[in-house]
Amino acid sequence: MDMRPEPFVPPAPLPRSVPPSPLEIIRTILRNPLELWGEPSYTLPWIKTRFFHDSTIIVNDPGLIKHVLVDNVANYRMADIRQLVLRPILRDGLLTAEGEVWKRSRKAVAPVFTPRHAKGFAGQMLRQSEVYARKYEAVAGESQVFEIASDMTELTFAILADTLFSGEIVTSSDSFAEDVNALLHRMGRVDPMDLLRAPSWVPRVTRIGGQKVLDKFRTIVRETMDARLRRMAADRGSAPEDFLTLLLDRAATGGLTNEEIEDNILTFIGAGHETTARALAWTLYCVANSPHIRDAMEEEIGRVLASGAEPVEWLDLMPFTRAAFEEALRLYPPAPSIDRAAIADDSWTDSKGEKVDIHAGMTVLVMPWTLHRHELYWEKPRSYMPERFFPENRGKIGRFQFLPFGAGPRVCIGATFAMQEAVIVLAVLMSRFRFDVTEKTNPWPVQKLTTQPQNGLPMRVTERTVSLSA
Repeated sequence: MDMRPEPFVPPAPLPRSVPPSPLEIIRTILRNPLELWGEPSYTLPWIKTRFFHDSTIIVNDPGLIKHVLVDNVANYRMADIRQLVLRPILRDGLLTAEGEVWKRSRKAVAPVFTPRHAKGFAGQMLRQSEVYARKYEAVAGESQVFEIASDMTELTFAILADTLFSGEIVTSSDSFAEDVNALLHRMGRVDPMDLLRAPSWVPRVTRIGGQKVLDKFRTIVRETMDARLRRMAADRGSAPEDFLTLLLDRAATGGLTNEEIEDNILTFIGAGHETTARALAWTLYCVANSPHIRDAMEEEIGRVLASGAEPVEWLDLMPFTRAAFEEALRLYPPAPSIDRAAIADDSWTDSKGEKVDIHAGMTVLVMPWTLHRHELYWEKPRSYMPERFFPENRGKIGRFQFLPFGAGPRVCIGATFAMQEAVIVLAVLMSRFRFDVTEKTNPWPVQKLTTQPQNGLPMRVTERTVSLSA
């Protein structure tokens, strides 16, 4: 008899059983696009539909996803709505640039994020996690409620600042989490003018309140660049060989323009850590509602820490902890949609001989949100079950079935960095503290560029009575 408890089913919109009216579509997209999708999006391999006279195909079939994102990637550009939302924030940063500009940026940034280089950041990730843990240690012996979603934003920002900018971002992180939330709330969402495909110069009323915080981020970037340039001019050898210096060197050799460097720095400061922060918060929430999983994680973390293993080894030595994080990435993918548009007519045929035609101009939505909860590809798709990602089960998950970091040439360049960071953060925090839900912990996933908990994630943090470290 299987004595395991029923898995936790975390909150998420139920599939719509009735198609929404045009007015309802607008309201839902403006409020929370995750609430838009109906039962076919979670049960069929693809669906063709129309949004405001635009032909759209929602793609869930892994083979068709591979065709769009890899095999015939040259035929697909960024979708218009995506660019109307993101380009005002990031301009020609890595997430929004296309063509030659994207190729230059990717080539400039890639050396920092090779797996070998990313592993070199493990010590800094550990140090910043331990420093942040002191926030909770300050209430040693007591339980106190903290806003975990904001805390994870602050922590991942501290890690990003230390690893990529050697701690030399010209800003105070005191209000950083609030600034990021304000930026994404005001700027990282669809405006009615976007749905009407209005030119970018037409004012977006919903974003007016976000311009001030965007200007603040731009000022931070420029001051950070200027400070490093002064240091490099005074004594090039004293400047750290980090992400910032690498980009500025690229400007000196003509690889990137100053504007492109600014855009890429803003991309990493404003969004580079945000995806990991959200996934960490959702992981702690799901684990708090799954005591048997938490027990197994605490045992694994304690055993590895007691062995004296270096943090660079933790990702490989903590498969249960990694699986817990990956399952949260499945249920709450930080980037819930990948939007493309076909440049020329295209077609694809599945293994049964059924042909799918995609005509020029059609919007193609690859939806990790629906793909990761799809009934064709996952057992109990709405349940939190980390065992899906145990080493012995990973082979059952297709490469294009699980897309938390995208796929193809535009796959997230920081995937290895993020996975290593997540395991180190979870190991440090869970070795010392218990995170529990409270009566006010009532998160609801909302798409605002990333998948965020609308009501926040207040959780009770208690120091553990047994030390698990060596």
